[in-house]
Amino acid sequence: MGGTGPRELERFFFLDDTDRELVESKRRSHNRIGFAAQLTTVRYLGMFLNDPTDIPLGVANYLAEQLDIEDAPVLKAYSERENTRLDHVRELRRLLEFREFAEVEPEVRAWVTRQPGRPARGRRRCSTRRWGGCASGGCCCRG
Repeated sequence: MGGTGPRELERFFFLDDTDRELVESKRRSHNRIGFAAQLTTVRYLGMFLNDPTDIPLGVANYLAEQLDIEDAPVLKAYSERENTRLDHVRELRRLLEFREFAEVEPEVRAWVTRQPGRPARGRRRCSTRRWGGCASGGCCCRG
């Protein structure tokens, strides 16, 4: 996620009114910016980060600016309580209608094999690096 320029920031990390409403429901600033980081990184990467505080400073600053949080490094406090992060992941999965990859793997395999011009080798022909990341449990797929 290192190369996030202005276009990527605006496309994936901009918080619209609906996003802001969700984020503002969190009480403390570190939870607001942490929730915003979860929401926007899953939008950008298609998966939740194990450590959502490990985002580029430019992304943290962009989120903080939108949320009127003066100190973007307050995000580091988000990792102090693992249950909060996990609660936020569950909330976002429900709201965004994401499912664990393992739940949809058979459906995805069947879809890949039905694609015209693709041999029925499924996993090998589908971006191995991306599929491998999904299969290891970190990826979410829209339900």
